[in-house]
Amino acid sequence: MVASRIGDPPAHPLANVYDAAYAGAPNWDIGRPQRAFVALAEAGLIRGPVLDVGCGTGELSLFLARRGLDVLGIDLSPRAIRRAREKARWRRVDAHFLVWDALALPRLAAAGFAFETVVDCAMFHVLGGAERERFVDGLRDVVRPGGCYFVLGDARTDDRTAYGVTPAELRARFERAGWEFLFARETRFERRWSDNPAYLVGVRRPA
Repeated sequence: MVASRIGDPPAHPLANVYDAAYAGAPNWDIGRPQRAFVALAEAGLIRGPVLDVGCGTGELSLFLARRGLDVLGIDLSPRAIRRAREKARWRRVDAHFLVWDALALPRLAAAGFAFETVVDCAMFHVLGGAERERFVDGLRDVVRPGGCYFVLGDARTDDRTAYGVTPAELRARFERAGWEFLFARETRFERRWSDNPAYLVGVRRPA
């Protein structure tokens, strides 16, 4: 996987916001992959090549690469990607990272990238409604037929806001786009100082 064969997309207006968060230690950056994804990997459900959207400083990408999978991690934040690359170098793990907007997946596809699995640790759950539609549309361009998308997100607790996820919403969005709904599991999203209810959801692009 040669991530350097494409140029960075235009800077996203939220890049500075996330860069500011990564100047310190944001509470979602726990220094290891979320247990929900560890369990998926150990069950053999994550197949390479893998795209990690909203990868942050790369802990999930590095964990999967250490298991022998070909992984590309993308994030809006240049600072987070620099840290991810530094970790890969220090740990001698062959993972690849790129400053990239997860809403620009068709450009990855146009450059020849295709993935068996897309993992999403708390990226989808911050998107607004129109962004969610755009992301779902873009996934089809980069996920191979028969490939899967696995998303972990905070459980929505207030129907007046778009923040968070529900299994019903994800099922409706993806089935409308022609995907197969695989499962929804109640779990916890771990933070540095707390955890909270979350859902892990899997969908498959039909072969």
